[in-house]
Amino acid sequence: MAKLLRAIGLMSGTSLDGIDVALIDTDGEGVVRRGASRNYPYPPEFRARLAAGLEEARQIRLREQRPGSLAALECELTERHGDAVRWFLSDAAGDAASIDVIGFHGQTVLHRSAQHLTVQLGDGAGLARQTGIDVVHDLRAADVAGGGQGAPLVPVYHQALTAPHPERPIAVLNIGGVANLTWIGRDGRLIAFDTGPGNALIDDWMLRRCRVPVDRDGATAARGRVDAAVLSTLLADRFFAAVPPKSLDRNAFSAAPLAHLSEIDGAATLTAFTAASIARARAHLPEEPKLWIVCGGGRKNRTLMAAIAGEVSGAVAPAEAAGLDGDAIEAEAWAYLAVRSLRGLPISFPGTTGVARPLTGGVLARGR
Repeated sequence: MAKLLRAIGLMSGTSLDGIDVALIDTDGEGVVRRGASRNYPYPPEFRARLAAGLEEARQIRLREQRPGSLAALECELTERHGDAVRWFLSDAAGDAASIDVIGFHGQTVLHRSAQHLTVQLGDGAGLARQTGIDVVHDLRAADVAGGGQGAPLVPVYHQALTAPHPERPIAVLNIGGVANLTWIGRDGRLIAFDTGPGNALIDDWMLRRCRVPVDRDGATAARGRVDAAVLSTLLADRFFAAVPPKSLDRNAFSAAPLAHLSEIDGAATLTAFTAASIARARAHLPEEPKLWIVCGGGRKNRTLMAAIAGEVSGAVAPAEAAGLDGDAIEAEAWAYLAVRSLRGLPISFPGTTGVARPLTGGVLARGR
């Protein structure tokens, strides 16, 4: 067996909530020993500046460009990730010398798959200097350069996590800002793609109309009525008929068709939109999953979980019911991918990103 490496994963991804940090020991293949995890929320004023940065990012045409406030945001965001590592080590993981590598995702501010353009804020070399730990970053770049979508990259970790579960086919559904699906067949075949909106539209609606950042437990949506006409308009987007591989930007869908709806009816309709788009993803799968394991923040939305269960035939369960940590999986995955990168193992595949052949990826910044 290959030597196990101790890795920290840092995930902020498409959400604007904060930084998820997780520790694993792994060989980058079938052995995964999951450790501690933590979340460090962004302060509201930084979240607001990140949201404004998303608008500025629409101007980007090349991955290296940082128009407007993005360069300053990138510096601050890197420092905040360094702080998160320091807090995590002090709180849960011990000495920095015990950590072999950090897998650093960064904050996605733009993802245009049709243009093979994906942009994450975060200075990997700066983080390595700040922490004194080796950092693997920019894990999407090689896939994009090879003609892939650059996302999703987590499926190979989902495959390792679900190996003990006998159900096949099995699906791992991550509901973050965008929702994405990993389907694992009876023979281990991987198919993965973004299914559509996750929490982003709902969160943005709640912030704009109710002055709160999330619909906690789906309580607002539960009090509303789904507007069937608006839902039909949203589901008419050509993305849903497109054949995978396919991936989305956080702001790919507009809430403009809901402008006339009340707060509760808008929340109900957007929640139904996420559930229905997940159900439509089944048309692109060779076989219906027997079990859907749901991770990410969306699994905490009871109204959304009930809507998904009503739309699909397989069992729907939060990650915790399968012995997993639904808040930590994405951060754990970035730690796992960092180890695979160090070992030269593939992290993207034809069935996940559309790349022509399995590819490794990532850039190593030395911290020691």
